[in-house]
Amino acid sequence: MLKEFTYNVPKLDKGYANQTLYVNLSDNTIEIKPVNEKMKETFTGGKGFDLWLMWNALPKDRIVKWDDPENEICIATGPLGGVTQYPGAGKSIVTSISPMTGIPIDSNVGGYVGPNLKFSGFDAMEIQGKASKEIYIVIDGDHGKVEIHDASDLPNTAYEITRILTDKYTEMEGKDMAVAAAGPGSEHAWMGCLNFSWWDMRRNLPRYKQAGRGGIGTVFRNKKLKAIVVKFAKITLDLENPADFDGIKEAGRGHSGGILKLDPLQNRMRAIGTGHLPSIMDEFDLFPTRNFRAGSDPEAVNLFGDVWDKTYTNNGKGWDGCWRPCAINCSHCIEGFVPKTGAFKGEKVVVDGPEYETIAGCGSNIGVFDPMWVAETNFYCDAYGIDTISFGTTMGFVMELFEGGYIDEKATGGHTLKWGAAEEVLAVLHEIADGKGFGGEHFGKGVHYLKGYFGDNFGVDCDLMQDIGMEHKGLEYSEYVTKESLAQQGGYGLTLKGPQHDEAWLIFLDQVHNYMPTFEDKAEALHYFPNWRTWFGLNGLCKLPWNDVVPADNAQSGEPAKVPGHVAFYAQFFQAMTGRPTKPEDLIHMSEKVYNFQRIFNIRQGKGLRINDSFIPYRSAGPVTDWEYESRAERYDEQLKEIGVDISGMNTTEKNQKLREYREEQYRLLTDAAYKRRGWTRNGVPTKEKIKKLGLDWIPEVVDIVKKYEGTEPPKDTLPATDEAWE
Repeated sequence: MLKEFTYNVPKLDKGYANQTLYVNLSDNTIEIKPVNEKMKETFTGGKGFDLWLMWNALPKDRIVKWDDPENEICIATGPLGGVTQYPGAGKSIVTSISPMTGIPIDSNVGGYVGPNLKFSGFDAMEIQGKASKEIYIVIDGDHGKVEIHDASDLPNTAYEITRILTDKYTEMEGKDMAVAAAGPGSEHAWMGCLNFSWWDMRRNLPRYKQAGRGGIGTVFRNKKLKAIVVKFAKITLDLENPADFDGIKEAGRGHSGGILKLDPLQNRMRAIGTGHLPSIMDEFDLFPTRNFRAGSDPEAVNLFGDVWDKTYTNNGKGWDGCWRPCAINCSHCIEGFVPKTGAFKGEKVVVDGPEYETIAGCGSNIGVFDPMWVAETNFYCDAYGIDTISFGTTMGFVMELFEGGYIDEKATGGHTLKWGAAEEVLAVLHEIADGKGFGGEHFGKGVHYLKGYFGDNFGVDCDLMQDIGMEHKGLEYSEYVTKESLAQQGGYGLTLKGPQHDEAWLIFLDQVHNYMPTFEDKAEALHYFPNWRTWFGLNGLCKLPWNDVVPADNAQSGEPAKVPGHVAFYAQFFQAMTGRPTKPEDLIHMSEKVYNFQRIFNIRQGKGLRINDSFIPYRSAGPVTDWEYESRAERYDEQLKEIGVDISGMNTTEKNQKLREYREEQYRLLTDAAYKRRGWTRNGVPTKEKIKKLGLDWIPEVVDIVKKYEGTEPPKDTLPATDEAWE
């Protein structure tokens, strides 16, 4: 043990511990900081607390880089996190400056780390500094202790780390334990993820959910931190001391009861979870195949839900939940899986998932349609601490360049990376874990890095790579084909953290249901849904109970996209916990404060203006190649005719160029409309009036940044040809 700190575990009050934990690994400082009413009123909890702690702890006189010792990792739940009477209330929110984007990244993750941390007496935890040797942290809420330990005797993969620490510290056969750990791949890649454990009581082993996006696992291992253990024996509602016990129970019963009754008739989340999505995405041409070139493929049937229904080992019983009382129970797994490659070759292991994003990213998007190879890639990404979305999207980019003859084995370190080359894919993944070869030295840094690497060293055309390299702001796209949904193009391009679906998933509402035909409709959606989805991250909640099982009368609700019946439950839930009178519209106001604060944080980091929202990869907006156009020629020809283009006598290249000019202009017009609705300037800066209305003007530096940037003009090439949407 390198440091021991003892404390009195406080009683929670209306969902809050009213204090946070600070650990500095450079000198082993451990401190407790108070949470005041102003902090709760402005930032609510969860991601809001994370951002506020980082804002105050990071140096203000310079841009902070991800590997600076001053960078922090913050972990929080929220006032509703850990409630045992409500579905999806077991989430943690992890925040840091991202290696991939250089701005705050947040990841919403299941498992018991956040709830255990809160009941141990801390609304959030911030980790700063960098250790001189590998360490792990223990937070023991049962005995009021925080410890820092030498980790030199721990193994290297996340699975082994978690099982050893669980055995070492549990007093209840694992049920009182949660571990956050990254694997060796996080040391060598910028796309490192964190694994958060939960205890599977039926299989008697720790299982995983991932804080995947943006490289937080990379920051974790860069600080020489191997794991965090958080221990708390028994979580109950009375420990939260809510304002209204009965109100919470009533809302929880209503929401959970609807899920249990309707899930078998809707998406069958309890049986196959997000594994049900591939068939739906393929049907609507949204399932990414071969680097997002198309949205469907005849071989995709091998990755449909009926395949996973037979592959997952829960026998359709629906008892795989990453939070004990969650009615959705969607965390399925494959038991007795035997890898064909790598360090676990020939051993029986448990694969957590795969979830939809992995099925698409590490399956169809790289031309791999064998579910067992997808499962093996999933397993090793978890073991090594690698984000499956960034890994799969990066691999799709590299494979397209390889198949097109733009790069060869010299560029890929000897790997023949053709579509479907599953064993070669895994060989690259193993290299990331070892820190060697193409995988360990180059691939693991993602698409944005590889654009420069291939351009500088192998002469690959930079314009081509910009068009087909599916990243924006440095973060790889999650797995939906957005060519036919302008709203979703904005939902990815206008995000705060990069193209991640958890901020504004609008593709079905826009493309399939046509709920938002006008710019005004799309702008309203790009205001409401990012703020609504932010609210879950402020409170320690999962989004799936909101809209993956909906009330039977939702279609008649007037606003079915918002699922107002469930929104009413959440407002009741928040009021019952905190005692604050709360209507559904109040939830959006809570989130708007944090959403705008994060935008200003991005500006402070040098990347929060219109230029940073512009120039999305064109493949996310339309067909790049003639092959793509011709594969959907009837669709695209008709669209050109609708906008008044005479296509007679035009070849495919000419038609494709006309379509591109139109679609790029549409994105610029959408940006204008969305900024105006959000109360931002045309350069993407929240106005003085906006921050005053939101009650952020008590923070002097926020006011100073807005004053500095509010009058700035965006570059001309980011603006549309007309001002119609802005005016």
